[in-house]
Amino acid sequence: MRAMTAVNHNAYDPAYLRRLFAHARTIAVVGASPEPWRPSFGVIRYLQRVGYRVVPVNPTALGQSVHGERFYGRLEEVPETIDLVNVFRRPDAVGEAVDQAIAVGASALWMQLGIRNDEACARAEDAGIEVVMNRCISVEHSSVIR
Repeated sequence: MRAMTAVNHNAYDPAYLRRLFAHARTIAVVGASPEPWRPSFGVIRYLQRVGYRVVPVNPTALGQSVHGERFYGRLEEVPETIDLVNVFRRPDAVGEAVDQAIAVGASALWMQLGIRNDEACARAEDAGIEVVMNRCISVEHSSVIR
């Protein structure tokens, strides 16, 4: 486990966000949806357009795909290394995503806008995972990566 510096989860340093984006190649989207009206649908497409490999994870969407990527039921089922886990789940369901992120050795966990779980954040950080809470990954990416 690497040593981590304290992160202010109310105001993220742009350098911290840039570093997370620079080190991510494969992003798993937990709570992804194949429905075009869901926010995750657009975020997945944005992440693909800017060059990330995106893996949708949602056990209720097995057998379906989104933007050409098939769904997996759990992070542990994904047959490749996951660098960053982007969470589109209710705050009370983030703990399960943290457990899975720890199990697969993800280096970062990102909770989308409106999602904050300080207990899950602390567990993830204790396991060496860097965390962002209550931020839209596509909005932050477009503002810090030019």
